[in-house]
Amino acid sequence: MRVTRRTTFRLYPTKSQEVKLHYWRRLHKDLFNACLYHRKTEYQRFGNSISYYDQQNILPEFKECWHEYKELGSQALQATVKRVDYAFQRFFSGLGGYPKFKSARDYRGWTYPGISGWKAHTTGDNGYLELSNLGQIQMRGKARTWGNPTTCTVIWKQGKWYASITVNCDPKRETSTGAIGLDFGTHHAIACSDGMIIDNPRFLANTQQKIEQSSKKLRRKRAPNFKKKIKASQRWRKARKQISKLQSKVTCSRQDWQHKVAAQIVKSNSLVATEKLNIKGMTRKATAVCSSRETRPRNCLKNGSKRKHQKTGLNRSLLEVGIGNLISLIKYKLSECSGVFVDVPLKIAPSQTCPQCGYKKKKELSQRVHNCENCNFVADRDVAAAMVMLNYAKGLGTSLSNADAVREACAPRIPLSKNPQHCGGFRKVQQLKRQKPRT
Repeated sequence: MRVTRRTTFRLYPTKSQEVKLHYWRRLHKDLFNACLYHRKTEYQRFGNSISYYDQQNILPEFKECWHEYKELGSQALQATVKRVDYAFQRFFSGLGGYPKFKSARDYRGWTYPGISGWKAHTTGDNGYLELSNLGQIQMRGKARTWGNPTTCTVIWKQGKWYASITVNCDPKRETSTGAIGLDFGTHHAIACSDGMIIDNPRFLANTQQKIEQSSKKLRRKRAPNFKKKIKASQRWRKARKQISKLQSKVTCSRQDWQHKVAAQIVKSNSLVATEKLNIKGMTRKATAVCSSRETRPRNCLKNGSKRKHQKTGLNRSLLEVGIGNLISLIKYKLSECSGVFVDVPLKIAPSQTCPQCGYKKKKELSQRVHNCENCNFVADRDVAAAMVMLNYAKGLGTSLSNADAVREACAPRIPLSKNPQHCGGFRKVQQLKRQKPRT
């Protein structure tokens, strides 16, 4: 089964190549802002709705007026125009705010949606990236599985250049016939049904003091104010860069830890069961206090409540583990080795159920040890919950022979009115016929 995988390489351009890369990045930024301005003014002044095809068909005439865009490549320019269309589609679908104009420091790069304009001279281990009208750029990185390159995105981040390349490949991963249940938390990141407990590395908490000290230095510097036409000082830029570097280090460390933990779990188990969690609802921000119970939403605290700071700390702890991303990594790694992932419904109540006899009794959060009154079974609370999830998965008759049927049976049934809204992609655009420009 061929799938699409993404690999990021670090680029090492020469000084002349780096100057040209920054120049191209600013050109793509100007094109993005021009397309956004075109759509905005046409609708506000004349009531015309501009589509992606209208702006795409103007590109040939646009390049005749602005000759510097000719060396960028047609498909790369079309991808930048598509970014504007994608931003508006997200706005119309209620998934994002109204698109804003981008500054040079906020616009990170551009995309080659096809195989035109670039070529990767590599087999997945280091190599060179060749861009049209620029030459070859040395790149370092290693892909676990390599295949046929399809798209390339050039990114400038934290003063470094990267190439994010997608490939069509046939990944293969080794696994065992084991089965395991997982319970995610904040104190312990993962509690396994076999008794193993993976502690929370707390990357953000260990770096929080340095971030707060850098933020304090940042507040003492002259910050930019666009309304008053005040430019930021060099010391402010230096302090802000230091904060971004610390936050980026936390993110990279967390992602590396998540990949290693997911690979370790999948290597020993071909069946993984865990509770179906609503991460978005669990980490929803607590709003201001409300006096009326009838009109109070779930994330709104009671009148006089002092738990807003506690809820903020809980959200930070949940996001620090990255439960949602960790589950996604386990799922796609299981799919590479034909494994099975089972979502245990909330009605099972794993933390309130005994894994040995099935007796249910509500526990307080302060009770960290499971002690069954019916069969006297004693275990860690989280480990017992993971054992209940594994028992539920085994009760479905899960095996590698009927993996496809189990995936379909365990898939969440979403009503038609609540289907996820897709905003369209470049692949859909390529399948449609190119429309003629309006006269």
